[in-house]
Amino acid sequence: MYSELVEIAPRELNFVFEPKKQSSCTIRLINKSQNHVAFKVKTTSPKKYCVRPNTGIIMPRETCDFTVTMQAQKAPPPDMACKDKFLVQCTAVAEETVEDDITSAMFSKDDGKYVQENKMRVILVSPPSSPVLSPINGVHSDLPSYKESPQEDQVHGNENITSQQEGDANGVHSHSGRYEESLTRDQVNTLDQIPPKELDENVKEFNKENAHMQMEGKHVQLETRKHDEEMELVKDVASMKSKISELERKLSEAKDTISRLREESKFTAQERDSLQREMVMLTSKKGGKKVRVGFPLLYVVTLAFISMMLGYLLHY
Repeated sequence: MYSELVEIAPRELNFVFEPKKQSSCTIRLINKSQNHVAFKVKTTSPKKYCVRPNTGIIMPRETCDFTVTMQAQKAPPPDMACKDKFLVQCTAVAEETVEDDITSAMFSKDDGKYVQENKMRVILVSPPSSPVLSPINGVHSDLPSYKESPQEDQVHGNENITSQQEGDANGVHSHSGRYEESLTRDQVNTLDQIPPKELDENVKEFNKENAHMQMEGKHVQLETRKHDEEMELVKDVASMKSKISELERKLSEAKDTISRLREESKFTAQERDSLQREMVMLTSKKGGKKVRVGFPLLYVVTLAFISMMLGYLLHY
């Protein structure tokens, strides 16, 4: 179980809402670890808010503040209920990492890296009756309102987060299920001052960089998939080696059994041949000792001759 890297104070964004006026609030990030921590802020409504700064590095045991400015709105939402949400992502980085090195890939969980994610909901507060505004977490601002244009819509760098990240610990659910990077206040003011032609060139350059980043993201996904396939292949090879080793062991046992059976069969054949020879010898011995039954022929002839002689003598 990973421990919390950064503590966020406060846990909610409170804005004092006044029609056609901007409102800001400040959030403090406190690094509770001994590591350098990179953070990134996203929102479900990037056209409505600007964050300064929206990325940064927090030193160990140090703090960092970022300011969120809500652009001027014509009218409040029904019942002052705002469904907008913010996502603060934090992850440990190397000591030599600087803010320019921060990329979206740093906050990817595909490689098993720990990324702390905190969802923050937006709360709108009615202004007090006094003309002087002094809310705890909401700071009134009379900055010029943010004007939307088709070119600005193309400049927005949006990053989607799957719907599994909707909702926070307090059970607040996003109306769109998508967090996007918000523009900083400097970026908003700069857009109003850039000529259309130069803005088009910037948009084209941004599209090129965005396409390059998408290609890099696909390359990273392919490399990750290739790595996973290689790991699966290594596991399959190890399993096959284990099975082959088991088969070789069984084959060796079968060979030993066959060899033992052959020896027993050979011994049995020798025993059978020995028994047959003994039976032949016994049979030959019995044939040499035959018992004669009755009188011999010479005895019968002699007795017949004597009887004839006696008969002849008695007759005469």
